[in-house]
Amino acid sequence: MTWGKDTQEEEAADQLTTFVDAGGTLIDTADIYGGGQSERIVGRLVSGVVRRDDVIIATKSGHTPQGYRRCDLSRRHLLAALDASLRRLRTDHIDLWQLHVRDPDTPVEETLSALESAQRAGKVRYAGTGDFTAWQFATYAAWQRAATRHSAAPIVTAGCEYSLLNRAPERDLLPALGDLGAGLIAWSPLGRGVLSAQYRSGVPGESRAARPHMAAYVEPYLDERSRRIVESVCTAAEGLGVSPLAVALSWVRDRKGVAAAAVGPRTTAQLEEILSMESVELPREIREALDDASSAPDP
Repeated sequence: MTWGKDTQEEEAADQLTTFVDAGGTLIDTADIYGGGQSERIVGRLVSGVVRRDDVIIATKSGHTPQGYRRCDLSRRHLLAALDASLRRLRTDHIDLWQLHVRDPDTPVEETLSALESAQRAGKVRYAGTGDFTAWQFATYAAWQRAATRHSAAPIVTAGCEYSLLNRAPERDLLPALGDLGAGLIAWSPLGRGVLSAQYRSGVPGESRAARPHMAAYVEPYLDERSRRIVESVCTAAEGLGVSPLAVALSWVRDRKGVAAAAVGPRTTAQLEEILSMESVELPREIREALDDASSAPDP
């Protein structure tokens, strides 16, 4: 999401090379990120820095901030948006095409017909959803399975914020995904950066919370409940001899139903720190203690 905005192309190239060299595969972007710049950068890097076959490209369509309505999952818009994404990404197919947001004004069957057309044309391998509730995801996934009998791009993922600071998906989305055989792409697994413990003593000058366009994004997790959870993460990290970041990320990565934890480092140094925790596994006792400390409040 930050590529083309907070992270420029040269830095993005270093990140992608580091990521692929470490065995990483999934690149998650969207047609609206940076006004299309994120997809353009991914396209140039995948055709020039790494091999297309070495990565799984996931992008999203449906948000229309410049249009006459906020979102659009009509057949007309989706198929046009798909072709535009393919041009920016410099590829002939998208591995995971995600419906970024639900559109209440377009019938489910019309949206699903666009997914089927894209798959039959060889432009899409699999489909997913973005900002959907559990019942919305279940509606689209169940309709798609019933209507196509598995002949179209299956809806195999849902994207949602999930971390020790936000465990809301456990109430209904994760059970729905499990029932339908889909996986969660957990975004902001570090609680918008707060679980890295960088805000324990205030707001660092280079942090997201110090940036005018990102401060409101971080602020909800600078409350007392979040502070207590961060302290629990730090206690676990000290006991294991690892970073708070490693504790928070490994907790999300190993949760049942999570297919991937999507991270958004600004720099290669931050990415290298994230990749260094891949071998960290939390002991059962620490995992259970973190579960208790971060149990989701009543809705």
